[in-house]
Amino acid sequence: MGRLIVVAGPTASGKTEMAIRLAQALDGEVISADSMQVYRRMDIGTAKPTPEEQARARHHMIDVADPGEEYSVARYAEQADRCVEDVLSRGKVPVVCGGSGLYIEALIRGGGFSPGQGDSPLRRRLEQEWEQDPAPLLAELRQADPESAARLHPNDRRRVLRALEVWRGEGRTISEHNRLSRQKPPKYQALWFGLRPQPRELLYRRINDRVSAMLERGLLEETQTLWRQGWLEGTAGQAIAYKETLGYLKGECSLEEAAELLRRKSRNYAKRQLTWFGHVPDLQWLDYQNLQQYDAVLQESTRIARGFAVR
Repeated sequence: MGRLIVVAGPTASGKTEMAIRLAQALDGEVISADSMQVYRRMDIGTAKPTPEEQARARHHMIDVADPGEEYSVARYAEQADRCVEDVLSRGKVPVVCGGSGLYIEALIRGGGFSPGQGDSPLRRRLEQEWEQDPAPLLAELRQADPESAARLHPNDRRRVLRALEVWRGEGRTISEHNRLSRQKPPKYQALWFGLRPQPRELLYRRINDRVSAMLERGLLEETQTLWRQGWLEGTAGQAIAYKETLGYLKGECSLEEAAELLRRKSRNYAKRQLTWFGHVPDLQWLDYQNLQQYDAVLQESTRIARGFAVR
């Protein structure tokens, strides 16, 4: 069974720097696990590793899709798996880095997705039905899978259609589908690290500082370019940063209101990430309060990772 290192945690926690330094120490390469960094042209708003950062350690799964494309967990798992296998085949250590927990889980688990997910005749038929009128589909979901219907927002087209795709294609709910998938042995053995600034107010300060830095680096200009070129229509348009900034560009709010909304949405997202990763059984949390402690947890995680990778 192949082995990989995971650097997870909430947004703005310092994952990118830690993953790069682990990759440098372990002769490894970074596999991004961010659901929005897969998109080209979306650099500032997704906090994508800069060219300088990517030059310090080879990165994979960044800029692999156009913003107008629909991108799924299944597609990520398939593409990222090829990257991991390539890294392992060259005797190097895969360091998976990101805050998209479902993407990481899908990569480690391997498979577990229905063939053709996202581009099957069934999925295309569901897309057409949704365009005509989503109400019958939502009613079907409530009847067939009340649990998912209660959990999913009616406007979450992608997840609603995925749940119906599983129901119509397999005759079981997506919850049952996922439960059965998780019973299969994972494809990879993973060492999970979770980076977590403490106390929570430190994380929120880092998030606020990141928003200010994004605006200084040109988030408004990047959003305007993407908007004018029609790239903010599909899944990419739901990314935190662009959705809020677009409100300002459309004249719906002031710049300060957009910035404050972005800070609040980012904080809420970080809370959800902490909750999700809190349920990973073997994840080792690495808490730090300042740069000195950050360096200390990095040294300790490097020691642990080195022992894991050479077994």
